[in-house]
Amino acid sequence: MTEKTAIFAGGCFWCMVEPFETLPGIIKVRSGYTGGFKDNPTYAEVKAHKTGHTEAVKVWFDDSVVDYKALVNLYWQTADPTDAMGQFQDRGDNYRPVIFVDSDEQLAIAEASKQQLIASGIFGDDPIVTKIEKAVTFWDAEEEHQQFYRKHADVYADEKQDRDAYKKKYWDKTNS
Repeated sequence: MTEKTAIFAGGCFWCMVEPFETLPGIIKVRSGYTGGFKDNPTYAEVKAHKTGHTEAVKVWFDDSVVDYKALVNLYWQTADPTDAMGQFQDRGDNYRPVIFVDSDEQLAIAEASKQQLIASGIFGDDPIVTKIEKAVTFWDAEEEHQQFYRKHADVYADEKQDRDAYKKKYWDKTNS
């Protein structure tokens, strides 16, 4: 087994865990904060735009089962790459879409995938605005935010309705 990590920001981290966690080869997924300037940020601070961080998930995966390219492809189906200032019902720079890379290999895969997405024309004239940035310190979110989809299934179902509609509109037709 070759354990590797990946970090993705695509809006509310509550809705980013399940899609990755249910993929074969995933070891664990943690909700947290990254990309900002404050050490040990809290949910309240990030939500109040006091830290520069964005909500994100860190994914530990077995590279012999699922590769980074597959994770990036899943990411595009989970986060709206055309919305720079939030995701679905969540607004603000703390919900911006970012792929955080920790190696030249991840950078090359993420950039190539982004170019393929642009070339596909799936989003018409809407530009792909998702940033690809160097990974920095990832701070775990408070425990109440971990595994939210399991702990609060009813709230999670409401939160992910817009994501499900997005996936159906853009991706279900291309995956069939």
